[in-house]
Amino acid sequence: MITWSSLRALIVRLRLLGASLLAAMVLSVAAHAAIDVYEFDSPQQEAQYRGLIEELRCPKCQNQNLAGSDAPIAQDLKQKTYDLIKEGRSDAEIRSYMQDRYGDFISYRPPVRPSTWILWFFPPLLLVLLLIGWWWRTKRQQREASGAVSITPDEDAPKPLSASERAELDKLLARSSAPSTDTPSKEDKQ
Repeated sequence: MITWSSLRALIVRLRLLGASLLAAMVLSVAAHAAIDVYEFDSPQQEAQYRGLIEELRCPKCQNQNLAGSDAPIAQDLKQKTYDLIKEGRSDAEIRSYMQDRYGDFISYRPPVRPSTWILWFFPPLLLVLLLIGWWWRTKRQQREASGAVSITPDEDAPKPLSASERAELDKLLARSSAPSTDTPSKEDKQ
């Protein structure tokens, strides 16, 4: 049997459990909400930093830049970018440093060289080919609709009958439409 004292003890335990779960959730959210705070000597350095972390890709997160990534390697690369800016390095030097260590993948704008030609030239080439194909198809449809294009006869299409074939066909049709003497009449069947 449940007594009032055991029920009160259960309620106190549930409240304690709920409070501890709530505290754990609040603390875990606060831990993930850490903001990177870097001190720059000038607004130009801060703009340079923001531009670079927007442009550089996180090696772990595939399609996410350093600014939007919370991966540990992204944090390390942000710190390294900050350190290089504080040393007075230019954007080109920082990009070169990162590409030497992580390859062309680190940049959203890889350099134009034979190994990256497919990235730079294939999409526009494909677009041009698709536009040419679409243009050719619409012109062809317009010409067919106006009757300007002569449609070539198909090799498998039936050819017109010759005079002798036509005469033979007329005989066969005349014979099939005439009453036949080969079939027995109703009187013959009885």
